[in-house]
Amino acid sequence: MSHAQSARPEAAARSEAEAKARPGTSATHEVFNQAPPRRDINEFSLNTALVEAVDTFAPAASLSELERIGGLVGSADFINDARLANEHGPELKTHDEWGNRIDAIEFHPAYHRIIGDALASGAHSHAWTNPGPGANPERAARFMLFSQIEPGHACPVSMTHAVVPSLAADAKLADFWIPKATAAEYDPRRIDPAEKTAVTFGMAMTEKQGGSDVRANTTRAVPDGDHYLITGHKWFCSAPQSDAFLVLARLEEGVSCFVVPRILPGGGLNSVRIQRLKDKLGNKSNASSEIEFDSTVGWLLGEPGKGVRTIIEMVSQTRLDCILGSTAGMRQSVAEAAWHARGRAAFGATLIDQPLMRAVIADLQLESEAATFTAMHLAAVHDDESADASDFRRLATAVGKYWICKRGPEHAYESLECLGGNGYTEAFPLARRYREQPVMAVWEGSGNVIVLDVLRALGREPRTAKAFLGFLETGLGRHHDFDAAYEGLAASLHTSLEVVSSEDPAQIAGVQRSGRVLVEKMALLMQSAILFESAPAEVAAGFASARLGPDRGREYGALPTDVDIDFLVERA
Repeated sequence: MSHAQSARPEAAARSEAEAKARPGTSATHEVFNQAPPRRDINEFSLNTALVEAVDTFAPAASLSELERIGGLVGSADFINDARLANEHGPELKTHDEWGNRIDAIEFHPAYHRIIGDALASGAHSHAWTNPGPGANPERAARFMLFSQIEPGHACPVSMTHAVVPSLAADAKLADFWIPKATAAEYDPRRIDPAEKTAVTFGMAMTEKQGGSDVRANTTRAVPDGDHYLITGHKWFCSAPQSDAFLVLARLEEGVSCFVVPRILPGGGLNSVRIQRLKDKLGNKSNASSEIEFDSTVGWLLGEPGKGVRTIIEMVSQTRLDCILGSTAGMRQSVAEAAWHARGRAAFGATLIDQPLMRAVIADLQLESEAATFTAMHLAAVHDDESADASDFRRLATAVGKYWICKRGPEHAYESLECLGGNGYTEAFPLARRYREQPVMAVWEGSGNVIVLDVLRALGREPRTAKAFLGFLETGLGRHHDFDAAYEGLAASLHTSLEVVSSEDPAQIAGVQRSGRVLVEKMALLMQSAILFESAPAEVAAGFASARLGPDRGREYGALPTDVDIDFLVERA
């Protein structure tokens, strides 16, 4: 036996005695008073407001499919893929190793898994492949469930959904593209679209000198046989990996719309040159790009000079999807906040039992429910082809897009604060969500553009105001704060209609200056009327009091005393 071996028992005894004499060194590594991971749950079943809205607006929806999707997006694997897709964003490869121009986008495999699941679940196509009452609300529910966990992939999903009405402007193009755009499949290969059963779409409208003023476009198109050659620069093109794009370019007749494939018939690469990927605040998993066309091949869609009218059908659909995306973000935000508050204690009680926290969670839930029922109501209106529904939809979609998307960032911030320091770290999803929410307010018309669109509709299509006020009248007699706010809005709308129909630039400028005030009132009354019609009485009454009443607060959690906080907290 060596010396070291003979000394071991004595050393061991000495170490044991020393250990007993001092505090355990591992005590600080014990984790307690932290909420458990929010994983492996069903995001549909737990979302009471969405379940009720589906029952109201899509009573024939496949609940088993929605529950399957809810379990999928709530799984640990899907949530981890959402993290990976954002931490390892898309990369631009302009050339291959031999110097050939390829203009390819490389994604992390997690991104492909996520968008593949979304497309296989009909998040882009259900409304078109299963038409009828409830089709758009059921598709909206599917889309929101996926967007709640990973919003970046939703951009190409949304555009692929939204392109269908615009493609209908040309029977030949529609026959080729629509079956592929509505297929419940995902095929990212860069091959001739004729060899594919499923495709995705993007669009390229804005230019650096024009932005939202697409009529200022300078991109040109010239005829070349049965197609056109397009040359110009687009400041924003989302999802440049798509199989085809709707593009605005100028003909002699004016701005026109074209279908531009990424791969040409026969398999050749079209000259869609990706200049760079945009380094954005959020939406990191989605490839937004700046592109150039150099005699790029495209096919005219719709009439020459009527490009804005053709593509506006797509924009209308994507505006609705901005509402859906913001709503999905609100659900993620309040769900994470409520989960944390139920699993964390401070100052002698669980956070969810602290009166101040209960008020904040209740208010966040109130905002989320108003957005959810509004989003599903607007989706249902897209199933209605009547003239009255069309007139209401014309204003309501723009008003809803303006307000719900504006509310998203502040809602995300307040939810993040509920998690304290954890919320401000990238290990939790609300930091990513906080960066994500402004996207929906900027895309498809920023706030001022939407307000101008509302005012334009009032001036050119006064029947839309009649339809909008007619819907609001359904809420009269339900709550005194709503009734008072309605009278004020009706007077404001009447005055605005007279002014925007006049030729007086000074008066029109005055209406524009106060345009945001008008649209905000329209939005709050619309949401309130929808809640009266569809939501539980406690939610509807609470919203009218908290958003329209004289005791309404500025910050989340500053609620009037008549709001049923306990009811809302339980639903969160």
